[in-house]
Amino acid sequence: MGWELARSLMPLGEVLAPQRAEFDLARPAALRDYLRRVRPEVIVNAAAYTAVDQAESEPELAMTINAEAPAVMAGEAQRLGALFVHYSTDYVFDGTNPGAYVEDDETNPQNAYGRSKLAGEKAVRSSAADHLIFRASWVYAARGRNFLHTILRLAAERDELRVVADQVGAPTCARLIAEITALALKQSIEERRAGRFASGLHHLSAQGATSWHGFAVRIVDLARGLPALGPVRAGTVTPIASSDYPLPARRPLNSRLCSDRLMARFGLQLPGWERCLELVMAELAAHMR
Repeated sequence: MGWELARSLMPLGEVLAPQRAEFDLARPAALRDYLRRVRPEVIVNAAAYTAVDQAESEPELAMTINAEAPAVMAGEAQRLGALFVHYSTDYVFDGTNPGAYVEDDETNPQNAYGRSKLAGEKAVRSSAADHLIFRASWVYAARGRNFLHTILRLAAERDELRVVADQVGAPTCARLIAEITALALKQSIEERRAGRFASGLHHLSAQGATSWHGFAVRIVDLARGLPALGPVRAGTVTPIASSDYPLPARRPLNSRLCSDRLMARFGLQLPGWERCLELVMAELAAHMR
């Protein structure tokens, strides 16, 4: 997310992307010195504690990074008169909704990670800072460690992949999130100058839905047509139940997010998850070549 944002936000002005050594969210109080020295016009918080299963054994650290640090940043944004952009997750919901979640649906996180992200949302929304909060789901990218790279690696190593099929959501690439953020920010900056900006919470997810199994099947199918990504050994992608692959943190079975509010608010259209995946894998193959 950070890499994609640094690229997408450059047309809007000078972008500073501090590393953990100088901007460590695990030490919220230390963030103030950096922000007061830099005095940004916009603060975009692309960092978070995202190790969902590990958060079950480190709930305090997850809460510090995902809730206390955003609260500090929002407070400094208000002090500086800056706009604050924050990202949250589908994991604030319990996954029992029969349809796609809208922004005002009741939250009920089922794991430590989700509780920490919801606490961060509440801290930002209760602050006096101008803010935008974007809830995203199933984020992946051409860079970094994520589901896409895991499936590509395992498909090259194994004859069969076994992937959970009873969790449904919309895989959303980091580039889409970054580019939508840039477009929304440009409009929001103009609205603030005109005195008509309104803070808000918006779902930001690719259109459509699939299961983790469906996502994996599509990755493997596309990889077969992209030789630069290497050999595909896996001949079968077998659907399994969540109970067949137990993890420390409970996941919502339904992670679908309705992004109608965002599209109406900013006059944007979000593409389908399949198209996003095609573009990301083509980028990855070009990089490998």
